[in-house]
Amino acid sequence: MQESVPSQSDVQSTFAATLIDEWIRSGLRDVVVCPGSRSTPLAVACAERDELRLHVRLDERGAAFFAIGRALVSATPVAIVVTSGTAAAELHAAVCEADAANVPLLVLTADRPPELHGVGAPQTIDQRALYGSAVRLFEDPGVARWAVSSSWRALANRLWRRAVGEGTPPGPVHLNVAFVEPLLGDARALPAARPEEPWRTNIASSEETPRFSVAKGRVLAVVGAGVTPSTILACRELQWAVLGDATAQGALAHFDPLLRHDGFATSHRPDLIVRMGGLPASKILQERMREWDTTIVAFDGGGPVADPDGLVQTSYPGLPRADAASLRGDEAYVNDWSRASRRVDELLNSATTDDDALDEPGVARTVVEVSGDQQVAMVIGSSMPVRDVEWWSSARRSPTYANRGVNGIDGVVSTVLGVCAGARGVGLVGDLTMLHDVSALVDGLGEAGGSCVLVVSDNGGGGIFSFLPQASAMDHDSFERLFGTPRRHDLEAIAAAFGHDATTVSTKGALRVAIEKGLATTGVTVVVAKVPTREENVRVHEALNELVQRNIGD
Repeated sequence: MQESVPSQSDVQSTFAATLIDEWIRSGLRDVVVCPGSRSTPLAVACAERDELRLHVRLDERGAAFFAIGRALVSATPVAIVVTSGTAAAELHAAVCEADAANVPLLVLTADRPPELHGVGAPQTIDQRALYGSAVRLFEDPGVARWAVSSSWRALANRLWRRAVGEGTPPGPVHLNVAFVEPLLGDARALPAARPEEPWRTNIASSEETPRFSVAKGRVLAVVGAGVTPSTILACRELQWAVLGDATAQGALAHFDPLLRHDGFATSHRPDLIVRMGGLPASKILQERMREWDTTIVAFDGGGPVADPDGLVQTSYPGLPRADAASLRGDEAYVNDWSRASRRVDELLNSATTDDDALDEPGVARTVVEVSGDQQVAMVIGSSMPVRDVEWWSSARRSPTYANRGVNGIDGVVSTVLGVCAGARGVGLVGDLTMLHDVSALVDGLGEAGGSCVLVVSDNGGGGIFSFLPQASAMDHDSFERLFGTPRRHDLEAIAAAFGHDATTVSTKGALRVAIEKGLATTGVTVVVAKVPTREENVRVHEALNELVQRNIGD
């Protein structure tokens, strides 16, 4: 007996179930779902699969940054499901971050059918190519049709491959799918699974040794976001001095204050600079690379190489191989850098005790120390935290993440929670960053559970602006109104109002105890670190740089 043609509701349910099934076969494990009616077929299809970790969050903007956190940890695409209208628009900031940072996301937006567009239907906007060139692939298949069900798995497979980096760097992809009412249906037997097909991403190690020789010269590797600890280790085994951004694990610490010393920068001029991944935040490093006027090459195996000054002269595919004899550098040069880095660490350690009042570099150093001791993931906020970790903390010993694609403060708390969900971790942000994404505290870690300690450096406003010309060029009141933007909220009380543990600390020792206690507790703990004013913070940085200048020889 011939099977009856399914109802449109059943077709939609089968379509959604097929997409999810194909993505699970590819490796999907995390799905972030925001409540909404039009996205019902997708939400139900996700909820019915035990293979998936479902994260239900109210705010679409924060949910998308939470998805970024999950994708950073897993290095695997994470799906986010939202309904139509402004819900889809709310994802745009996170899509831009994922694009610039090469974070794989499956952005799934539900839509009204064509007949409901342009006629005043509620919750309806033009969602076609909503994110423009920020996505690796956009698909808009329209209302699901049973007659083309054999193409559904190919659609899912196409989106997955572009998200993980086939033909382009990894990044977000967008599926905009229209659903008609009634939205609830029963999934029929799914179309047959596609056979496994071998494929590769463009982010792969090169099997060919680059056709140049280091000749045991002085090699400086400058690495950033996208470069893994194993790649940094390979560079170190090649006797390259490795300078990394705040997320770099195992790179040399304190290069920014060292390079501010003219004598040190002159005597440590490299013969070759190797660039991989994103750029560190240090402007002085960029200035020295321009001044040195030495050969600069790049490897693309850590993702696109950031080169805003156009300094890279030659690019090579893949990654440097630790066993490539022709790439071995000068061991004495690396040892000189290592000794200088350790010397700065000793100076900073001798300058403070556990009972000393906190300052912002001290907060960063303590958070990095505890995350390394506890071997938990760390997420660093933009503006001052990412710079203080890069310049003043010891070398990172645990996985470290930051939203360094477009460097915004929006969504950072959500990213912290995404990284920590189901595990243990710590985040370091400023007070405005916390307030900007305070709605993330509504859902906390969600059903995934875990332990998250959010350390907030509370300096009463936007600290980074005090380092910029605006601070001295404008009168105090105008500067505070437009840039400092202090908000007189009690951050501890805010966190407690959302039902989370919260405490305020003012010394290094108390901060360490609070973080360790929070990591031993289930749920979210907010630790407010009281630090000096933003003006005083500028003087603290100047004093630390002077300390290094006085005690580091050429």
